Amino acid sequence: MNIAELLNDKVLKPKVKTETLSQWLLDKKVNTDELIAFAQTAKDSPKATCIEALEFATKTNAAIANENCLKFVSETLSEKAPRVKWESAKVIANIAHLFPTKLDKAIANLLTNSEHTGTVVRWAAAFALGEILKLKTQHNKDLLPAIENICNREERNSIKKIYLDALKKTKK
Repeated sequence: MNIAELLNDKVLKPKVKTETLSQWLLDKKVNTDELIAFAQTAKDSPKATCIEALEFATKTNAAIANENCLKFVSETLSEKAPRVKWESAKVIANIAHLFPTKLDKAIANLLTNSEHTGTVVRWAAAFALGEILKLKTQHNKDLLPAIENICNREERNSIKKIYLDALKKTKK
């Protein structure tokens, strides 16, 4: 079975598809470039499933991600589908530490998503920006004041807490 056959299987539940793709990545039956090549031409739902599989896999083993993976999820942050946005942000949170000098596009798109109307999109952006902030890179010079501004306007305490926790950890 290949990626297309798996995602087109009407019998399998979406969660099983995601878990299967994730395991294929971890077992090196599929590499990230193959999954990304498929996702780039896929419609929103299968694309989001591919990105969610990347998120699951990179949570277990971030090293499976390469620069192409970072580039892909940084770009998909600006797509229309909320699920694509939030899954991409979670992948970035998992892999940012591998690419501390290559996060400009990701940061720009995450900051844009911090103003999204969808709570889950804003939560995922907060999670990723918080992880980037904790890396204490040169990005923090611009990121710290931007996140402080976001905290002042964010109405959801659950999202604000993510930013505040990250800010606290950068000041230690």
